[in-house]
Amino acid sequence: MAFKDILVHVDNGSRSDARVGIAVGLARQHGAHLTGLCVADIPGEYFYGATLPFAGGDPEQVVQRMRADAAAASAGIEAAFRDRIRREDVEGEWRFVEGHVPATIALHARYADLTVVGQPNPYDVRDDANRDATVVTPLMSSGRPVLVVPFAGDFDRLGQHVLVAWNASREASRAVNDALPLLQKAAKVTVLAINPRQGIGGHGAVPAADIALHLARHGVKAEAAHTVARGIADGEVLLSYAADLGCDAIVAGGYGHSRAREMVFGGVTRTLIAEMTVPVFLSH
Repeated sequence: MAFKDILVHVDNGSRSDARVGIAVGLARQHGAHLTGLCVADIPGEYFYGATLPFAGGDPEQVVQRMRADAAAASAGIEAAFRDRIRREDVEGEWRFVEGHVPATIALHARYADLTVVGQPNPYDVRDDANRDATVVTPLMSSGRPVLVVPFAGDFDRLGQHVLVAWNASREASRAVNDALPLLQKAAKVTVLAINPRQGIGGHGAVPAADIALHLARHGVKAEAAHTVARGIADGEVLLSYAADLGCDAIVAGGYGHSRAREMVFGGVTRTLIAEMTVPVFLSH
């Protein structure tokens, strides 16, 4: 298995180059076609009807000016992207489209094996309260996995030692299957069960051993591990374990509980999106 179609979200932010770098590396490793997607968030009908009367000038002229400014701003990003894939000898294309950024990424993600997006930066004043939408919307509505790149740090290598979060759930099973191309290329994979439960829908006699064996049959160099950490959130345990082992990527199922519940009570996905220190592969 391999990723043959990779999508990366590019913009004028400081971390766009980091996302492109990881996406290019994966495309080269898997012989994939790489698409750079830049989205211009041009206002729609609501803006025309409710906001433009207060902006001054002809509404159509205002929107056309915004459209021209967005196109001009994307020119340098496009040139850098095309130069990068040319130098790295990666097949690819550039897309500049208008639309709501999270929804547009999700739409294009449906036609890719993997979409690379950025972790929301909590220190970026331009982000609003729904700053995680560029991660959550593609994850929840595209039917495809996303690879989230942290807003800080350098990631020259990806997939040398991957940590898989395993809780025997549907979401975890889906994530493992979607991540097989990444796991098969990894030098080492550790499958971690945190506070494993027994019984139907739980783990076997040796937690994580069954899924590690399944991965081994796919040529993955996987080892099973489990830990008991009562009173500590699973997401925190997972991040700590990844740091202790020196893992350079985490694979996890996304939103095993509803997003609303995680917003109120917390959860592994919410913790990973907020606190990740290495790229995180998520699948729902």
